[in-house]
Amino acid sequence: MKFLWLVALVFTTTSFALTNEELQRVRFEQHLGQNISRALVFHDSTGRQVTMADQFDNRRPVIMVLGYFRCPMLCTLVNDGLIKALQELRPSVGRDFNVVDVSIDPRETPTLAATRKAEYLKQYGRAGASDGWYFLVGDKAVVDALANDCGFRYAYDSASGEYAHPSGLVVLTPDGTISRYLLGVNYDATEVLTALDVARRGERGSITHQLALLCFHYNPVTGKYSLAILKILRVASTIMLVAGAAVIVRLSRRRPSRAHA
Repeated sequence: MKFLWLVALVFTTTSFALTNEELQRVRFEQHLGQNISRALVFHDSTGRQVTMADQFDNRRPVIMVLGYFRCPMLCTLVNDGLIKALQELRPSVGRDFNVVDVSIDPRETPTLAATRKAEYLKQYGRAGASDGWYFLVGDKAVVDALANDCGFRYAYDSASGEYAHPSGLVVLTPDGTISRYLLGVNYDATEVLTALDVARRGERGSITHQLALLCFHYNPVTGKYSLAILKILRVASTIMLVAGAAVIVRLSRRRPSRAHA
């Protein structure tokens, strides 16, 4: 059974400066078939200047993750969910497909990108992944251009210094064409494999009908998650418990009838 995460538009006037209208514009617009601008210039985790074209080799599909490396909540969850799914796959990063993490925060540096790369590679734990897992930083104009290509609508909150943005993955063909979106923070390994296979063939997937969580639910001052997101998590947990209890009840009712037979 799949539980779809609801979009959590969190707004606290005492902590954040973004308006409800600004938050409502934060989402993924799925640009299937869109070509990523290959001339965009970034810096990788070594500080070397690279273009987006350098991330594609015309042989392997690419999973792109947009977020920021110092993100206090969902960006880490997105990568954790991705790594967990990738660990279940026989294909490997660097051999069968590439992964590109791009920071939307122009203040972030190659040093921070290198730190995150080391952490994620260690967590993934497969040899050769370093050659196919890229961590990029760039200036605002370049980031905005890439975000526009991907339909990644985000907003910067000057009061908190954080970004409100959708969570998910963009799956690209080997030549950098958007093939599929996988939204949320948890990813089914079979679905990821299917998306990679479709992208490898240069084909488009279907529109993803999941709803994405927004990465804007953590208060860096209090170090706590917002009341809204906690309520959503409680509701989701309650639904899961009720569903589990219903299964147990059905099973317990079947057993006597079988014994009687």
